[in-house]
Amino acid sequence: MQANSQVCTVLELSAKVEYTLLALLELASHQNKPYPLTSAAINEKHHIPERYLEQILAILRRGGLVRSLRGSRGGFVLAREPHEITLLEIITLMDGERKQRSLENTPTIEREIIYKVWDENNLRSQEFLGSITLSNLRQQRDARIESHPMYYI
Repeated sequence: MQANSQVCTVLELSAKVEYTLLALLELASHQNKPYPLTSAAINEKHHIPERYLEQILAILRRGGLVRSLRGSRGGFVLAREPHEITLLEIITLMDGERKQRSLENTPTIEREIIYKVWDENNLRSQEFLGSITLSNLRQQRDARIESHPMYYI
């Protein structure tokens, strides 16, 4: 099989999940600070539309991934350690679970074969996303920053 110059994306990265990951990476980077991170600080760095970011943070709070602290020094913190939060958990919370098809209702053998391949792909994707944590993403980002220092004049 020859390599094709075109890449097929089976699992799309939704804007909602992208913005969520950016916000969670900021919170993970802020994890050991003595004060919470405000949504304004997240917005300032990543330019996530303010109302959308508020909705995302509310979903994350209800899903148990972040806690909100009120008051003049209020903001958001991760509810768990970054190494305990997987990409699969984040994607499932933000985009919902994917519906499984029942093979009993497939009218042809060909469809059954196709669905089995797709189901195997979904299973492998879930296993992979379940193995990647917020801590892994933060480490990759930190390594990238270290290897590409910025110089200011």
